[in-house]
Amino acid sequence: MTNSTNILDYSFTQLTKWWDKYRSDREGWAFLKEPSPILLTNYYAKMVVDGDIPASKEVVASCERHLKDLDRQGIDDFPWIFDEEKAWRPIRFIESKCKPSKGDFDQLVLQPWQHFVVGSMFGWVHRDTGYRRFREGLIFVGRKNGKTTLESGLADYMTGFDGERGANVYFLANAQKQAHKLFDESKAMIDASPFLSNRFVANNNEIRFPKRKCTIVPMSAEKTNKDGENLHFAVFDEIHEYKDYKLINVMKRSRGTRKQPLIIYISTAGTVLDGPLMDFVDNGQDCLKNYDDHIDERTFYYLAKLDDKQEANDPEMWVKANPNICLMEMVDMIGDYKKDRKNPQELADWITKQFNIFSETDELSFVNTETILKNNKNLNLKLLEGRDCTGGYDLSETEDFTAACLEFPLDDGGIFVLEKTWVPEARYKRDKNPERIKAWEQAGELEIIPGDYVKYEYVLDWFTEMSKTYQITKVMFDPAKALLLNKAMTDYGFDTQEVRQGFRTLGGPMQNLKELLLDSKVIYNNSKLFRWYLNNIKLIKDRNDNWMPQKQTLSRKIDGFAALLDAHVDVVNKLISKEGSNIEFLSFD
Repeated sequence: MTNSTNILDYSFTQLTKWWDKYRSDREGWAFLKEPSPILLTNYYAKMVVDGDIPASKEVVASCERHLKDLDRQGIDDFPWIFDEEKAWRPIRFIESKCKPSKGDFDQLVLQPWQHFVVGSMFGWVHRDTGYRRFREGLIFVGRKNGKTTLESGLADYMTGFDGERGANVYFLANAQKQAHKLFDESKAMIDASPFLSNRFVANNNEIRFPKRKCTIVPMSAEKTNKDGENLHFAVFDEIHEYKDYKLINVMKRSRGTRKQPLIIYISTAGTVLDGPLMDFVDNGQDCLKNYDDHIDERTFYYLAKLDDKQEANDPEMWVKANPNICLMEMVDMIGDYKKDRKNPQELADWITKQFNIFSETDELSFVNTETILKNNKNLNLKLLEGRDCTGGYDLSETEDFTAACLEFPLDDGGIFVLEKTWVPEARYKRDKNPERIKAWEQAGELEIIPGDYVKYEYVLDWFTEMSKTYQITKVMFDPAKALLLNKAMTDYGFDTQEVRQGFRTLGGPMQNLKELLLDSKVIYNNSKLFRWYLNNIKLIKDRNDNWMPQKQTLSRKIDGFAALLDAHVDVVNKLISKEGSNIEFLSFD
């Protein structure tokens, strides 16, 4: 492999020579100038698994999944078979019938990675019925990797040539403008092809295929009327922008009468950690990592990304996030990257959008997304029974979130965080994303309680119940709004301590929490609610120019972090006192 530092230090002439050789070495097998005479789905999978084509760990796992599925296809426990003719049919259609609407080339040529993606989604079918295995697919690639062209070509195929009568096809996006961008590209592709233009009728807001009474329409999350009907095929574009599942759920529910509907989500990475994309990526990683558990066998995943942010400095690794790299203006891209990486905001955009790594949420964020996600250990709660811990709580002002936590100092210098959140039913009903709150409730991380506000007795009862299992040595609290609860806590027998809110008290513990997160020493058993709290924190200067935590917006709460920070005022001293002591470490395996 060429040394990454040397490539970034090349002159324009050196870069041009290197890039010409890079492309010529791969032409005909890793990238194509002419359509392949054979299907390349299996070929691509083998090349990736053998290491001939650099790919992310997730793409390698996806290819391994495909090859393993080939070995067990058609058995009773796995009644799916790979039909090469059905896999190749949409690829041939796009290459032979669809015409590029822009650019200086006359024919669309699908690359080997696209053979793998399209071939997998369309080629795996039930052995008896012939219906498609995959009902959903996530295609996660960097920008400028031909997403729009692929989406448009597949939409045209599914509308008129998938053998379905009355098929409804949707282009979906968070904004109507983006949804129409996809629709307009599909329309332009039809207009550029004599074969398609003679069969489709396209107007400004609808494309019809009269022979089979099929339609293509754009739709967005902005529109109030989002009633999908008999969905046969849908493409969700850039779902990193989505904050809730409303439009996704509408489309899923509308496919009930179809025998083999398909929904595809295509996106780059983003900064919304509590949205659908993060869930989809998590599910995909779980599915691909645990093949033998046969998780989510009817969803296809292609997660192209750098495995490590440091790979951004090695242009030969950029293909991991950009499988269409050989079709890009790489010399110019390298020049732009070298200039832009000097600016933190520009670099964050490259890391997120070109290299597909969830990046910084805000330049003033407490910690960035990468740091949050690397704190991903799990700990069996039974190992904590009888251990000392410190409590903390943050009470809501009115009808809002209330949070409490127990923080356990661990023997390796890290901490374990056990949290509980309450939200009144009135607040839940008016939330912009009630499905998310319901998911947190189902995970046991949150409780929706009757009424308009959270009564302090819920918090008291939780601490009382927790004290039966864990040794709560002290409970730390913000004195604001806590008079009644604190009296009840002390009456029960808890040792409580006020935490004055300000940099003098919280500055040191907050810095220590950040260091623990940077060192991957905060364990919260991958609680999605706590991760949401962390992602919501931004720092602002107080009147003394000290940085203090605040929530990003009114709707992005930090109550769980506030409870932890209060508890950490006590725990940080325990961690310091343990430094240098010889204590047996807990195992996190």
